[in-house]
Amino acid sequence: MHPPLSLHKHPMCAEIIELFQKCHADHPVGKFFGECTGLKIQLDRCFRQEKAVKRKANFEESKKFKERLQAFRKEQANEENIQGRI
Repeated sequence: MHPPLSLHKHPMCAEIIELFQKCHADHPVGKFFGECTGLKIQLDRCFRQEKAVKRKANFEESKKFKERLQAFRKEQANEENIQGRI
């Protein structure tokens, strides 16, 4: 099973998606007997690579967010300590 084959959602795999859809259109019965299996395997691999790239980008973004959050919390704690002394 694969996710919906929207070209705008999977730009890295657009070429393989088009070939896979064309294979299904060209072989309406053959697709049930493995005619398009090679393209399906390529598509699955492409989706895995795309997901790995997105996962890495999201992880890097979350690290930056955590650093900003820690800096903000540290700044807030320093302000509270200063106000507590006055």
